[in-house]
Amino acid sequence: MTKLVGCDFSSSPSARKPIVMAWGRLQGHVVVLERLESLPSLDAFAQWLSQPREWVGGFDMPFGLPRELVAKLGWPLEWKACMRHYATLDRVAIRAEFAGFCDARPVGSKFVHRACDRPAGSSPSMKWVNPPVAFMLHAGVPRLLDAGIALPGLHVPMATGAAEPEVNKRVALEAYPGLLAREILGNRSYKSDARAKQTSERLIARKDLLNGLETGTSRLGLRLKLTHAQRDALVDDAKGDTLDAVLCLVQVAWGQRQHALGDPRYGLPSDMDPLEGWILTA
Repeated sequence: MTKLVGCDFSSSPSARKPIVMAWGRLQGHVVVLERLESLPSLDAFAQWLSQPREWVGGFDMPFGLPRELVAKLGWPLEWKACMRHYATLDRVAIRAEFAGFCDARPVGSKFVHRACDRPAGSSPSMKWVNPPVAFMLHAGVPRLLDAGIALPGLHVPMATGAAEPEVNKRVALEAYPGLLAREILGNRSYKSDARAKQTSERLIARKDLLNGLETGTSRLGLRLKLTHAQRDALVDDAKGDTLDAVLCLVQVAWGQRQHALGDPRYGLPSDMDPLEGWILTA
């Protein structure tokens, strides 16, 4: 049975704010949460990726930049070459490049979006603050490439010394927990890193969100199965990192189900932009 993992990613992880991985499996229409794992650094994340085991993962980070931005900056229009170029820049240079692009645009249209951002309700992947998703891409995607991970619709690694692509044993898909959370909660907030904002209203929202996941009220047609201890731990995490990882797990379970039904792209649209990528289930 294929192992599934949902990843709540951070571009600057620490012991207090780690990258969280939610491991699970799909049984029919049921997503079983098996365990949670914390990674306190980007080096730990790279080491995790390098381990020789099979999984399909949903990662909460953008996998591509807007085509309009890439073309305007004169960067490579082929995805892998673009990501390799992006990886050569530091965060100061990225901020300067993107700020310069925004400064030349009219008020109200500073940022450009990928085709998937609006249907998913996600921030533009070029945004470097609140949230710094451009830095999440910069920290995460090159490490996926370095580890030889397959990214359907964007990149299929070649086996060493082979003329044909290798069999995909580790597959990464772009996930976005906010998309699934909003389907269940609407615009209610369920998390905050600020202690003063960790209110009883957000606690109730986390309980309602988990209830929606467990009863299968979303359009994904899947139910989440938790132990009592797991449910309590997810409710008690006021920052929402573990819950976000579980939301990504449910999204990637939907993608794995599409794959099991014969879709080699795990539910990604056949006409998605091969430079920008696409958010799973958007």
